[in-house]
Amino acid sequence: MKILFLHGRGSVPGGLKPTWLRNQGHEVLNPHLDDSDFSAAVSTAQREFDLHQPDVIVGSSRGGAVALNLISGRTPLVLLCPAWKYWGTTRILQAPALILHSRHDAVVPFSDSEELLQNSHQPLDNLLAIGSEHRMSDPESLSVLDWACRTLGSGKQLPWMDGMLNEAVSDPSLDTAAEASYLCDSCGETIVIPVDLCEGESQTFVEDCPVCCRPSVIHVEQGEDGLLQVTAEAAQG
Repeated sequence: MKILFLHGRGSVPGGLKPTWLRNQGHEVLNPHLDDSDFSAAVSTAQREFDLHQPDVIVGSSRGGAVALNLISGRTPLVLLCPAWKYWGTTRILQAPALILHSRHDAVVPFSDSEELLQNSHQPLDNLLAIGSEHRMSDPESLSVLDWACRTLGSGKQLPWMDGMLNEAVSDPSLDTAAEASYLCDSCGETIVIPVDLCEGESQTFVEDCPVCCRPSVIHVEQGEDGLLQVTAEAAQG
């Protein structure tokens, strides 16, 4: 599946969600969107869309507003907590869409997504309440995101069946592995490591450098939009 992933404000290409989708076998287009100039962000996304003609567009938070303001015909949308009230002028959905939004979102109110569907005369069934906060980076949300992209991108029709959602969440093939990198404090080499998202948003562990074999204490934190931030220090003793 070819996915155009539009990141949120303060995020950069290569965040947790697009990386996770890529690890599921998708071709992910993940352009850098200007944080301060919304029109420039839309222009960048429009160029990517026109050039690559993706099967589905994913917009996260501010990226959801960018997605709504694209000229993309009937290309389906998967919107994650879309911040459509804060940026852009588009107030309705022109294409088939599925919105994933947490009822506990403290950044973009869940009611904004309900209002967007009502404005668009689309059923509220097209809004799935999932996740525990705005980042939508928990294992269940990631699994449903992958399922939504595969389903919409293959041209299946709305509304969704509860059984399909349950199948998406329970599918054992949808792992929650991601990759991150750190700079070895001993030899200065950049080391890429796997990160199991199921272990939590804040992780600390010891890893032997595969280049110099010296141990490092690795600290992993998930940023505001799910982006992995990794630091390392030489292990004492």
